[in-house]
Amino acid sequence: MKRYFIISTALVALVVLCSVMPVAAQMGETMGETAMTETTAVDTAAVDTTAVDTLAAAMEEEPTEPEPEPAQSRFAQNGLVEFFQKGGNFMWALLVLAIIGLAVIIERAITLQRARADVKGLMEKVVGALKRGKYDEAVNVCGDTMGPIPQILHAGLRQAKKGTVAVEKAIETAGIIEMSFLERGLIVLATVANVAPLVGFLGTVSGMVSAFEAIAQAEQVSAKLVASGISEALITTMTGLIIAVPTQIAHNLYVQRIDHFVVEMEDSAAELVDTLATLESGQ
Repeated sequence: MKRYFIISTALVALVVLCSVMPVAAQMGETMGETAMTETTAVDTAAVDTTAVDTLAAAMEEEPTEPEPEPAQSRFAQNGLVEFFQKGGNFMWALLVLAIIGLAVIIERAITLQRARADVKGLMEKVVGALKRGKYDEAVNVCGDTMGPIPQILHAGLRQAKKGTVAVEKAIETAGIIEMSFLERGLIVLATVANVAPLVGFLGTVSGMVSAFEAIAQAEQVSAKLVASGISEALITTMTGLIIAVPTQIAHNLYVQRIDHFVVEMEDSAAELVDTLATLESGQ
């Protein structure tokens, strides 16, 4: 949970930073324009009276240029912000879902990458140590190796002196614990993948309701009248699908990788139990 909180906080900070940077840039441009205006005013004051009168006459003849828009107004016209605002209030729920889904995807990617191990090399070291009668060395090899497979082997080897039945029970218990660790967060990904389109469809219904209300209150129906409601409907639907598709893909990839870990766990546990049973029968 702590790792999820850290990643989610970092993503929220990134979103806020991306929102603030355009505003800061626009404020910088506005300050620069103001400074240039003040400098021009100072330079103009140093010019003789005849030049000032001539410039004033020329400015009266030229059409006045519209004043520059405030920084906040220009920031509101930013494509991404405008897209978000047109989506309506349901875009905030979709943003929360997107941050949660991305945080879990990043955390699970890091966890599953760290869970990988050279199973073949590990089993060669463990089996070799067991055949030489060095149980402590086999236990240390598994204990010093990170990953779910070394951990279940480590749990089984610690019960090796009690017989293969105790080893199998220890491996089974450790396997359940490691599986729960590997599958943690997958239910969140599945929830985001399922809920995001529903929230998008809910925004679609809300936008269509707004469009029909506008039609009902207007005497003459025009495309501009219902454009905002239809736009809100399409944007929320598209955003929900954009969130759901990669989240579902990540969920399926992680499930496939976990299934691969399960197969490796079963093969490694079976090899360990067979080795221990062979050594016991030989004794």
